[in-house]
Amino acid sequence: MKIDYFVELNGEQHEIKRLSDIVKEIWKSEGNLLKDLTSIEVYFKPEEKMCYYVLNGDSKGQFEI
Repeated sequence: MKIDYFVELNGEQHEIKRLSDIVKEIWKSEGNLLKDLTSIEVYFKPEEKMCYYVLNGDSKGQFEI
């Protein structure tokens, strides 16, 4: 079964999987391998249009949506 999760606010819709895919791409663009990624925490604040993340419990970052 496929399940999709979305966040909607003020007429904008964001797919949660897409946000995690962006985080994975950032990880890879920094020269890391996906196999070394053990955990992803994504915090999406739609009112700020910002996505914050923590990778492997210590690598932090953010990007604007």
